[in-house]
Amino acid sequence: MAEEIRAEMVANVWKVVVAEGDEVEDGDTLVILESMKMEIPVIAETSGRVATLEVSEGDVIQEGDLIAVIE
Repeated sequence: MAEEIRAEMVANVWKVVVAEGDEVEDGDTLVILESMKMEIPVIAETSGRVATLEVSEGDVIQEGDLIAVIE
C-alpha cells in the first residue's frame, strides 16, 4: 500500500535527499524544508521505494501539498 507524504506547513524545499526509485527505510530523511530560518526534515514513516517525488529544491509548498509517495 502506498504512503503519501504531505507537507505539514508552508515552507521552502531547501534540499531533496532522495530520488524517485530510491529504497528508503522507516526514519530516513526524504527532503529538508526551511521555514522561518529553521530546517525541518521530512521523514519516511514506512520502508519502501520512492514511487514519485513531487518537489524540487527551491519550491515553495503549502500545507497539505504532496511531497512524495512511498510504495
